[in-house]
Parts: sequence; structure tokens; C-alpha cells
Amino acid sequence: MTLDTYRLLGRSGLRVSPLSLGTMTFGSDWGWGADKDEAGRIFDRYVGQGGNFVDTASQYTNGTSEEFVGHFAQGRRDRLVIATKYTMTSRPDDPNAGGNHRKSMVRSVEDSLRRLQTDYIDLLYLHSWDFTTPVEEVLRAMDDLVRAGKVLYVGMSDTPAWQVSRMQAIADLRGWSPLVALQIEYSLAERTVERDLIPMASELGLGVLPWSPLASGVLAGKYTAADLDHDGGVGSAAGTRKNVAAANNSLTERTLAIAEVVKKVAARNNRTASQVAIAWTLRNPAVASPILGVRTLAQLDDNLGALEVEFTDQDVRELEEVSAIELGFPHDFLQRPMTQSVTRGTAKVEPRR
Repeated sequence: MTLDTYRLLGRSGLRVSPLSLGTMTFGSDWGWGADKDEAGRIFDRYVGQGGNFVDTASQYTNGTSEEFVGHFAQGRRDRLVIATKYTMTSRPDDPNAGGNHRKSMVRSVEDSLRRLQTDYIDLLYLHSWDFTTPVEEVLRAMDDLVRAGKVLYVGMSDTPAWQVSRMQAIADLRGWSPLVALQIEYSLAERTVERDLIPMASELGLGVLPWSPLASGVLAGKYTAADLDHDGGVGSAAGTRKNVAAANNSLTERTLAIAEVVKKVAARNNRTASQVAIAWTLRNPAVASPILGVRTLAQLDDNLGALEVEFTDQDVRELEEVSAIELGFPHDFLQRPMTQSVTRGTAKVEPRR
């Protein structure tokens, strides 16, 4: 697999690279990102190797990320698939400066178009669910932006599966723009999305874009038990990467134990831990393109090696045993022999593929 071995994004005909370039690390506004020169080298290397899928958001590094992406994309805009997100507040004291509602969406998109120096956004995500905006308002506002030509495709990020599924059903019934992508946290350290979000995405035609496939660097072997004294981190993306890992609950005894197995598998295969962790997410057929969050050119070059990783059965077994989760009800219940027996009797039925 290579960056220019493109995949279809969900139910759409849009072709995207099997690894996306995440740009939350573009800009030093939060204290730990890449400066403009290094970000430019990362962007050029990714695009130069055939990569076409770039991920940003309206408030990544306070807007600097979008500004950098817009600058770097000049002269090659149409060959790129640029995804951005709306929801995050731009003015903390203004109740309408963030959220999922139409006013927030339209304002955010206009600001993103300006910063990106473009007249259209390839993929617009709702960034995170606000629990207050009606789904019909979100869907209709997204559809209006698509009809106006300012947005080409729409998707969801960090939203409960039951909300996404009803939104897709409403969009289909009303002839509005369907959701084609679902951006969620997914890694060996965070597999609970296998309960409902990933099966829902597969069933309804949303390509899955995992963010933080390295669990904020934990699966890359960046941290040890000495780093567990973090008091849970603070509720801000500013400061240090360690704070981000702590605040996101990625830095725990459990995730460090998973990281040890990742390192063991990596050593056995002459690979790096980062490559193994990213490659594992690509094994899931629902995954379209994991998002790389790198701060240096060396990290990008290393991460791209994930496309060359080949696992043995032993590798997969060890990785999945140490990271296993309970699916819970009704999933575990439906797989029990008694449930299967009273449902199917002795009949043998092949599952739908």
C-alpha cells in the first residue's frame, strides 16, 4: 500500500489517501506545535508522495492551522481533499460563537474559507456534539452549504452513534446531503467505538477516520510509568503534549501496558511502535484513513512506514488480547450460545457480508 493507492470515502465517490495528514500540530500557538517552516516541509513531503487528504479544524492552534494549510495548498488546491470542522468556540464569552447550530456553522465556514484561501471545503465535519441543537437544523444547514457550493461533502465527528444513525436516516428520507465520513478516536488504547460507532458507520456508509491512532503518543512509546503523576491534566490543549495525553485519558497504567506489547511486536518485525499502532487501525475494513498528527518531518517519515507493516497471526493475537474490551449488552448477550440456540435452533445461517 502507498499514499497514492486511493480509497473511496464512505458511500461517496471521493478518492482519498489511506493515511490522512492531520494538522492540529501546525502552529506553535498552543506551545507544542510545528513552526511554519517545519509544517511546510511536512506538508510538501506528504503531498509529494501522493498524499491528498488533509485534516484541519476551525480552531486548531487558534486558526493558525487553517492559515498554514491555505498557504501551503496554493497552486495545488484542486488536487487536495481538505477537510475542516466547525463547532469550537472562537469567543468564549459569546454563547453563539460555538456549538452545532446554523449560526455557528455558517460563521465558522466563512472564516475557514478565508483562512484556507479557497472558495470551497471538500469535507465539513460537525466537530463534537453539543447536546442542544436539533439534528434537522444541522442537516439542513449542511445541505444548504452543499447546494451553495461552499462545501462538497459532510461528515460527523465525536458524536453518539444513535444521533449519527438517525441523522443519516433523516438525510436519506428528505433527499439532503448524506453523511459520508465519521471521525472518531480509535486505537489499540481506545476500542470502545467497536461497540456501536464503527458497526453503525459500516452499515450506513460512513468512512471511519481514526484520530489519535497513537493515543497522544503513548503507543509510540513516548511515556513511562514515571509520567503517570499528572493529576489528570488540565482542560486545555495549550501547554504540553503530555497534558493533552493526560486530559484525554490516554496516559494510564492500562495504555502503558498496551504500549509495551506494541513495542514487543514492533521489535519482532523490525518496525517502530508508531508504525505498528497505526497499521493495526488499518486492519479494520471500516477504516478509510487514519489521521497522522506529527510535529516533525522525521515523525511523518516514520508514520508513513505503517503502510508497509505486515502482521502475523501471533502479532494480531497479542495486540488484541492486551487491548480487548467488553462489548457489553446487548452485544455479548446476542453472542451467547443460549441466545443463539433459541433464536436459530439448529439451523446454520451465514452472516451477511
